[in-house]
Amino acid sequence: MRHNISLEIHKVFLRLMIACLGTKSLAGSMKNPFCKPAEYWKEIKIMSKSHLRVRALTEGAIMVALAFVLSFVKFMELPNGGSLTPAMFPILLFSLRWGLGRGLLAGFVFGLLQPLFDGAYAWGWQSMLLDYLLAFTPLGLAGLFKGKAWGIFPGTVLGCVARFVVHYISGVTIYKIVVPTEVPGFGTFDDPVIYSLVYNGVYMLPNMLLAIAIAAVLYVPMKKYFAGKDLQ
Repeated sequence: MRHNISLEIHKVFLRLMIACLGTKSLAGSMKNPFCKPAEYWKEIKIMSKSHLRVRALTEGAIMVALAFVLSFVKFMELPNGGSLTPAMFPILLFSLRWGLGRGLLAGFVFGLLQPLFDGAYAWGWQSMLLDYLLAFTPLGLAGLFKGKAWGIFPGTVLGCVARFVVHYISGVTIYKIVVPTEVPGFGTFDDPVIYSLVYNGVYMLPNMLLAIAIAAVLYVPMKKYFAGKDLQ
């Protein structure tokens, strides 16, 4: 695809050169009705934007699909929903490369796929909305650091904290109906506020650390891709 768009741009430049240089003088070329550099530049910009849109859509689909596959790699799973997986990293990386808007959309689509294909642990539509559609969408906040390779680290923290906040609100407002209940390894809680804090922290903190660890391992070999330099 990149080769094809480059070839098309070269063709536009060739037409421009033929139109403008096919006369005997500079004055003649300026009067040549076929020599319209502004129109050719406009055509090139349109082609470039179209190419980037297609590439963003393609890369977004690949990253969401990769995240979905990785969501089945569970190192830990809690009884009332929540697990430790490497699934968040592709969404965080896509958001960093393509920006806030596309990142939020990718997170939303990923959250939509979770209950459709992987099943869902939810108490009604409110829980479905908070713990899936809204919870994964904030991963796109990593897009606030677009263009900065090092932004993968604060972007991961920001996205994970925002996701934790959504789960926490769900725990306090919806899952309070299951307290008192036991959080494995932490005892039994009868206060919804403490219960939600501990329960969601048990899997969200490891998830954030895992995503940061993946980013650290890939940072040096993929630094230019983190910064999106291949998109410029």
